[in-house]
Amino acid sequence: MSRHSVLHVCVFLVGMGLAANVAAQQAPACPQLSSDTGLTWEYRGSGDTDLCRALRADGSEAFGLVISSKPTFEPQRPDRAERSTVDGREVFWYRAELAQKPGVQARETVIELPSGRSAHLWLQADNTDKLQAGFQLVQGLRFVPTGPQQVAAGQ
Repeated sequence: MSRHSVLHVCVFLVGMGLAANVAAQQAPACPQLSSDTGLTWEYRGSGDTDLCRALRADGSEAFGLVISSKPTFEPQRPDRAERSTVDGREVFWYRAELAQKPGVQARETVIELPSGRSAHLWLQADNTDKLQAGFQLVQGLRFVPTGPQQVAAGQ
């Protein structure tokens, strides 16, 4: 293989890597992330259910969500903890317990999307400061239809 061909192959592979990174940041069924978060989406879909995990650069989960035709979470009023906003909508966050992670603070909520589908969001944190930082990240989400791919992924 000539030196020129190797250069073309390298440029092609770099381009493919960048395209994969952009696809991870902008998974079609996942909401839009604020560009300053440094997070990328890990997406998995099955039937009418879309799983989106917002990952930090080190691969750890900042928060996650499931978009489905029916809610995957039913809030219980006694577990109500904090009030916040998601995509400009006021929500209540509910305490959750993680049996395998007793010291972790976990919260979850559910919102109805304009499409009639539901989004069940969750986050976990080691302490109150990290929990508040998680709320700030989730506030910046934008559930905006991105075209035919979103319809195919979830309806």
